Parts: sequence; C-alpha cells; structure tokens
Amino acid sequence: MPVFLEDHDTEIDLRPGTTKSDIVAHLYRNPEWGYAPREIAEALEIPRGTATATLKRLYDEGYLGKTDDGYYHALGERADVRRYVASLDQADRMFGHHRDATAQPEAPPHRIGEDRTDEELEAELAELEDDRGVNE
Repeated sequence: MPVFLEDHDTEIDLRPGTTKSDIVAHLYRNPEWGYAPREIAEALEIPRGTATATLKRLYDEGYLGKTDDGYYHALGERADVRRYVASLDQADRMFGHHRDATAQPEAPPHRIGEDRTDEELEAELAELEDDRGVNE
C-alpha cells in the first residue's frame, strides 16, 4: 500500500485494523483518561489477556504512558501518534460508518425474466449463444 511521504513517519509501526492500532486510537481519542487493561478489553471487546499483552508492548515501544498503579494513557509529547489517530478518524469520516445500517437497496421495478419459465429463458440463452457462435 503506498504511503503519502509528507505525513509518513517510519517511527510509527501501527497498521489500521490491528489490536495495537485500535488500542492506541482509543487512548489517544481520550487523552485525559487512564485505563486499566480490563477497561480497554471491555471497551474494544477483545480478550483481557490480549489487551494486557498489547498494552505492555505498546508501553515498552513508547506509544503509551503508564501510571504507577497500572493505568495506561496517551502521551502528550507524541504528536506523531496523535496525527496517526487523526488520520484514522478522517478516513472513518470519509469512508466509514456514515451509512444507515437499516437502509435497504431499492428493488428494481422489473426483474429480468420475471414472466418467463426456465425453459423459455434457456431457449433464449441458447439462441443468443448461437448468434455469437459460442456453441460451435
């Protein structure tokens, strides 16, 4: 997948749609809060063990801060990560969940072959294929 070089930061090793990216996005969208692994697991609907291991890895890699009593949080000095999350949000606004979940596609006013039997449709198909020379 190509990257826009002006905004590309080789220091950020996150890919949209991964658990790492989802956790970072959640914390950076809520920078005034600290979260326990259990709270992250519940908020993102992921297994608690996955949340705990991923949070530790993100902390070790310098993406997140951690309080002495175990709450993970966004880092104010990571403008690059804030830009990454902002780009996720922008992409979601452009292409994401704006579609009405209850919307149904419009039914066509007339379905092709609606008033014909299978035999009539097969005969018409055979005639068209003969005209094209397919059955030679």
